[in-house]
Amino acid sequence: MPDYGRPLEFGYFLIPDAADVAATLGWATSAEEAGLDLIGIQDHPYQRRFLDTWTLLTAVAMQTRRVRVFPDVANLPLRAPALLAKSAASLDLLSGGRFELGLGAGGFWDAIAAMGGPRRSPGESVEALEEAIQVIRLLWSEQPAVRFAGRHYQLNGVRPGPPPAHPIGIWLGAYKPRMLRLVGRLADGWVPSLGYLSLDEIAAMHATIDAAAEAAGRDPASLRRILNVGDDVTQDQLFTLASVHGFDSFILSTGSRDTLERFGKEMAPALRALIKRERAS
Repeated sequence: MPDYGRPLEFGYFLIPDAADVAATLGWATSAEEAGLDLIGIQDHPYQRRFLDTWTLLTAVAMQTRRVRVFPDVANLPLRAPALLAKSAASLDLLSGGRFELGLGAGGFWDAIAAMGGPRRSPGESVEALEEAIQVIRLLWSEQPAVRFAGRHYQLNGVRPGPPPAHPIGIWLGAYKPRMLRLVGRLADGWVPSLGYLSLDEIAAMHATIDAAAEAAGRDPASLRRILNVGDDVTQDQLFTLASVHGFDSFILSTGSRDTLERFGKEMAPALRALIKRERAS
């Protein structure tokens, strides 16, 4: 498995707990103080115990100064891509270019349908995601007006704007071959969770992404490889995931502030130094 040579980044997976809003926002402050690069927030709008992810992302961005934020990952069936594009560009401007867009095809279809969203087959969900990426990029463009005629989404002469503050990355939550090929063809990064992966499968998954990227005339090394990990992960495991399994960014889920601080202040710099030495050798 190649090391794609990208700089390592580290982040925190923030639970959007509505029971104690002050504590939820406090975790974001702790993540920034620990020196982390990213804060990712899961997006399950039908979960009554959760704050709305987009509103929380905005609040977190406004109370921090350096850390970047992203939905990990946005629930496309419940978020229209044209509005996603507008919201993403707006938050990127408000935060000074600190927003990235994690995007997913959807799951938990009973809950999505209960909230008024569509119930899609696996094939339809991938098709809709591909259309959504195109819609979003059109609405971030500098064209005077854009049109798009898809099966799931349409644009009829809408005027894009405002443009985002920086080129926002679109990172896809993906596991199956068709989704992985979509990452390689159209996305800027891949953001799976370690709990849903087998280490034996990772090489083939990267290979699927890389082959699709190359077929589309893209450099596979240009794609981010972001991995959500649990708080039982060790430094040795992270080193292997970076040096052997091709990941360049790690988003930690933990309910322990000591673990969060150790991850940002000890494990992250130590791993960067190890990978630097590994690449130099």
